[in-house]
Amino acid sequence: MIIRSPLHKHEYDAYYTLRWQVLRAPWGQDIGSEKDEMEDDAIHRIAIVEQHIIAVGRLHFVGKTTAQIRYMAISDNLQNQGVGKLMVQSLEKAAKEKNILLITLHAREAVVDFYKKQNYQLLEKSHLLFNEIQHYKMQKVL
Repeated sequence: MIIRSPLHKHEYDAYYTLRWQVLRAPWGQDIGSEKDEMEDDAIHRIAIVEQHIIAVGRLHFVGKTTAQIRYMAISDNLQNQGVGKLMVQSLEKAAKEKNILLITLHAREAVVDFYKKQNYQLLEKSHLLFNEIQHYKMQKVL
């Protein structure tokens, strides 16, 4: 497995498709809902196995020393196999290279324990996405 930034349009297309398939499609959201206004200024990561993108994640900056992880998505058939941990480590490494001291995120309830295992601290209940997916604000000091 290789984890790196997408290199060309084809990889970015596959990156956004996986984000939509995992994080939006199951809740009936339209294609395009997987993107926001911060895409161009963010750090994007893909995990590739045999030329297939199996995981994606994004880090964007919310302050001089703070960044946020968003849009983490792992192919359904590859979850709970360590891919997410490697993606988080890659995003944290990129954050450290940019002198980020604190990473925040809003974890879906189903993955709060995963982030706790990556040493993220649970702060508080956050928003309810699509009127059914509870999120929790978490953070990690780097």
